[in-house]
Amino acid sequence: MAEPKAAKSKSSKSKKHQGNDEASTKKATKSRADADATAAPAAPSLDAHFKPCADVTGLRFGTQLVTRALTVRRAAPLELPHLLRVVVPDSSCDALAASGQHKKKALPLSFAPTTTAYIPTNFAILAHHAWHTLTLGLGTKNSKAAVFVFESAAMKAAADAAWPQVLPLGDVGKRLLRAAPGAPEMARFKFRKGCVTFYVYAVRTAGARGFARAEELRAVIEAVAKLKDFLDHTAMLALPGQRSIDAAPAAPVGAVH
Repeated sequence: MAEPKAAKSKSSKSKKHQGNDEASTKKATKSRADADATAAPAAPSLDAHFKPCADVTGLRFGTQLVTRALTVRRAAPLELPHLLRVVVPDSSCDALAASGQHKKKALPLSFAPTTTAYIPTNFAILAHHAWHTLTLGLGTKNSKAAVFVFESAAMKAAADAAWPQVLPLGDVGKRLLRAAPGAPEMARFKFRKGCVTFYVYAVRTAGARGFARAEELRAVIEAVAKLKDFLDHTAMLALPGQRSIDAAPAAPVGAVH
């Protein structure tokens, strides 16, 4: 009678030991997974920045009541590259440059197919300058520019047809963002560069994943981020068609974004 009892006791201890081993293995696996997640956090997805156009944040003015009333206009196709100082080498001059007969040129990079920009009008620039002078320097010098990067040329064309050529800055949220054709999703990026604040919006179809023009969006954002702070945006009046607002001094001032 004693022998079967002893065998039963031995089998029970073996099962208990096996259960402890499995629990230890699961615990070790979970700890290792937690450690891997901590050591290598997942890269943030661009999808997290997109919101329905009815919910996306528009331009912010604070107490700048005068700025809200000033106007912006749709920029011509080549004005945005000039504005952002974005250039690419002229490939047609490669052979001549290699032979030393011609110096290689730099041409503006075109964002025209899928990008629309709204920049201050001449009136807005002069009004800003006058207001700052009348208030003995107490009035705001801040101006704003809005850049929209669309996922396709067709979406840009539809927006250009529906959006006005000129509008007050205070109406950008109502007449551009909220009234965008097709009720798309938008991602908003803001950069303050001295007296000019840039708002960059990526625009895609609602419910889409990723962004078809991610490289173009990256090029625009990187170009804006590299700009120096602007001390006086009246320099936009210096060139025909307001092609440049590069009024930064030789030594860069404190960058704020």
